[in-house]
Amino acid sequence: MKKSLLALAALTAFAGAASAQSSVTLFGVVDVSARYTEYDDKGQYQLATDGNASSRLGFRGVEDLGGGLKAGFWLEGSLSADTGTMPLASINGGSGNSAAIFQRRATVSLMGGWGEIRLGRDYTPTFWNWTVFDPFGTNGVGASTNLGLEVAGLAPGGSYGTLVRANNTVGYFLPAMGGFYGQIMQSAGENVNGNKITAFRLGYAAGPFNVAGAWGTTEVTPSVDGDNWNIAGSWKTGFGMFSAFYGMIEVGSLEQENWYLGYQLPIGAFTLKASYGEVDRTGVPTTVRCPTTGAGVSGSCVAQGDADQLALGFTYDLSKRTALYGTYSMISNNGTRFRSGQLVNNDAAYSSLGKDSTGYEFGVRHSF
Repeated sequence: MKKSLLALAALTAFAGAASAQSSVTLFGVVDVSARYTEYDDKGQYQLATDGNASSRLGFRGVEDLGGGLKAGFWLEGSLSADTGTMPLASINGGSGNSAAIFQRRATVSLMGGWGEIRLGRDYTPTFWNWTVFDPFGTNGVGASTNLGLEVAGLAPGGSYGTLVRANNTVGYFLPAMGGFYGQIMQSAGENVNGNKITAFRLGYAAGPFNVAGAWGTTEVTPSVDGDNWNIAGSWKTGFGMFSAFYGMIEVGSLEQENWYLGYQLPIGAFTLKASYGEVDRTGVPTTVRCPTTGAGVSGSCVAQGDADQLALGFTYDLSKRTALYGTYSMISNNGTRFRSGQLVNNDAAYSSLGKDSTGYEFGVRHSF
């Protein structure tokens, strides 16, 4: 009897250990806000999503293969929480027949003490500095990316699809190395022009300091490359966290220069946030400048000039997973047409260059 009980206990322990070697997690974020955006004294109220964090739904898992080796996967798609839909995006040169369900990330990995090899669709190394050091996380009306991370049309006859993510990539991530971290990415040859990327990122985080630099080049056309590099850092102190970013995007003779400064101050359940940034675009030919009237006017058309943005906001944590938030931003344009948020109705009415834009939003974010 005792032997039977011991055998049963051993079998149960073994089964538990085996089940613990593999795990699959359902995760996501639901973020909805009431938003008002104005440009050139014309405004629009919206029930918007992604004001504090990008709404998403995903699955991730890890399997312990033994000997210090693990396998993992990550499938993550965008969620429009204000409508309950999951947008099927035609991205990175894809056609209507190749719309992406897991457009945020779709990867499989092998991990060990030597680091991680990751295959699939993933964030590019040059994007991480934009979002990691931005007090607003590149979300909502206060995002630093309101000042032109999207440069569609910047290179006539080509596209630039790797500013945030890239398809068909092979990536390598450094293991923990005394505070150093890094990423290398190379896309496969099957990618179309505008999506063939070679990039890397290297950083160092220790104590209150975190600093990282990144560089990438993308074949925009067979004869034109787009270069993208940036450096950013943060410093935690007893009176808040300071951050800074500087970056340059170059496509032939066309250049876009961005910088921003950020600040975050935790006070109990509140976190106060502020940022100020500027963008300067030079060398943009008149053939791709923003039209001032008529059809073809889109939210992120290219214009030569400069702009600055001031953003102020707060989050209030109701729990570890739920928060209320509010954000205000103001953009001053000089020859450009950047906005504090997307204006989805009657876009041609907001086509004048050099006008100011403001945005307000209040929302709730829940993660699971």
